[in-house]
Amino acid sequence: MPPAAPSAPAASAAAATGAGAAVAAASASAAQKPSGTSKQTPSKSSAPAKKEPKKFGPLSVGQWIGAVVALAVVAVVLVWAARAYLGSAGGEEFLAKYPGHAPMPDSAPIGTPVWLSWSHFFNVFLMVLIVRTGWTVRTERRPAAYWSPKWNPKRKISLTLWLHQALDLLWVINGIIFFILLFATGQWMKIVPTSWEVFPNAVSSGLQYLSLDWPTENGWVHYNALQQIAYFLTVFVAAPLAIISGVRMSGMWPAKNSTLNKIYPAPLARKIHFPTMVYFIVFLCIHVFLVVATGLLRNLNNMFAARGDVDPEVWAHNWLGFILFVIAMLVTAAGWYFARAIFVAPIARGFGSVTNR
Repeated sequence: MPPAAPSAPAASAAAATGAGAAVAAASASAAQKPSGTSKQTPSKSSAPAKKEPKKFGPLSVGQWIGAVVALAVVAVVLVWAARAYLGSAGGEEFLAKYPGHAPMPDSAPIGTPVWLSWSHFFNVFLMVLIVRTGWTVRTERRPAAYWSPKWNPKRKISLTLWLHQALDLLWVINGIIFFILLFATGQWMKIVPTSWEVFPNAVSSGLQYLSLDWPTENGWVHYNALQQIAYFLTVFVAAPLAIISGVRMSGMWPAKNSTLNKIYPAPLARKIHFPTMVYFIVFLCIHVFLVVATGLLRNLNNMFAARGDVDPEVWAHNWLGFILFVIAMLVTAAGWYFARAIFVAPIARGFGSVTNR
């Protein structure tokens, strides 16, 4: 059965309503259209965003490959240039005048004392753990535990930072003993430049390294000029910078002293401390590489066994230093493993309280 027709008043109201709706719709449509056009132009769909390549550190894989290739090309060019210069008449004359040796006083001692070998081991052991804990402090978001000193329970630092600062203190103590014995035994003359000729000789050593015809100095007797400058900068510049910047960021700094804080602000200390750590890492990598490349057994005997001779061939085939080096590396690896909260917390509790929050 068809529906009943609406009454007249209802129909009139519906018609009026429909007409009003039509006028409103037409007005809205006209407002949306640009003037003078009868058809609506469809909008263009936006192009999908290009996916960023995955980065490893600051660079992507392609950028890392490009950087490595660029460095390889630069290295090849430098090697070619060094060999070309040293093979020329001017290069041979320069090499004859400055062979690369570090000038030293006649009273400079010969040999490596036992205390220096022990200091060298402790320095390597502590530096590896300091770099490990320092990097962890810089990158960890939620520390596994916190430490508060007995004399100031309100102060709280991460357990990793406590270990880092404890290792720093041991490293400083080792350095103080090293400095005292260095000057008491005259060993300072092997690493402190005493003549301006060290600089042209350092250039000579650098050119020899670049040419891949490396200077093979007998470290038992003396270092080449470039080594001497590197050791001097490490011992007398980088180490003090690491100490004074580390103290500024530690709990030993008088934080309430506004005058000292203005003279030496914490942001400045942080800008010094991290690049200094990077320097130590680079120095250590180059140092280890050259130890291996310029006579592994002889160098390890000098450094770890305190054994050597003016004739570099005497200890060039003895394995004692290598065995001691392996033991030292195993001890260092054990220290790396045990530098964890579960093992560090019992030691830290002897100097304060350890909590999870």
